[in-house]
Amino acid sequence: MTQTVVSPEAREDTRTRIEAAALGLFTEHGFERVTTDEIADAAGISRRTFFRHVTGKADAVWGDFDSHVLRLEAMLAATAGDQSVLASICAAYVEVNDYAEADLPMLRQRMRLILTEPALQAHSQVRYAAVDRVVAAHVARRTGVQPDALVPRLVAISTRAAATTAFEVWLADGRITLGAALHQAFDELAGGFPSLR
Repeated sequence: MTQTVVSPEAREDTRTRIEAAALGLFTEHGFERVTTDEIADAAGISRRTFFRHVTGKADAVWGDFDSHVLRLEAMLAATAGDQSVLASICAAYVEVNDYAEADLPMLRQRMRLILTEPALQAHSQVRYAAVDRVVAAHVARRTGVQPDALVPRLVAISTRAAATTAFEVWLADGRITLGAALHQAFDELAGGFPSLR
């Protein structure tokens, strides 16, 4: 029996079709009402193929988030030593969230579900914890303390909250770009909320 070798491009194409089908169905019918079989049908694949590419419905919403976290980690590792710790984190967040114009409609669907769907909240905490670990490790390296110390943890959670708030503002306000919302949120955070003084 011969085994078919699937190219990385074909795997990526299948995963993209799964995500697009899932996001469309979730947006139209609600996350809880859509089955994995319906997603597979809409993507033009079998149930077995669906589970070869994603672990479940929540995974289809998040997309390839692990690669996103790895990119953030690599950007933080490559930051210049003369850049402040907070500025390096903010710059990495902005860069890793710099999406092509063509990707924004799907990103809007994805983020609306992540930020508003109750069934995804527990799953979100697991994903956010991965980001927090990467940021806390970066702060720890730069400050010479352990990643679980107060400041690394506080910076990790605060910068993620700033990014999440920027995404919420971007979704609610069609006039602001995601990049502008992220810059504004991080500028406020870096300056200790200078607009409140």
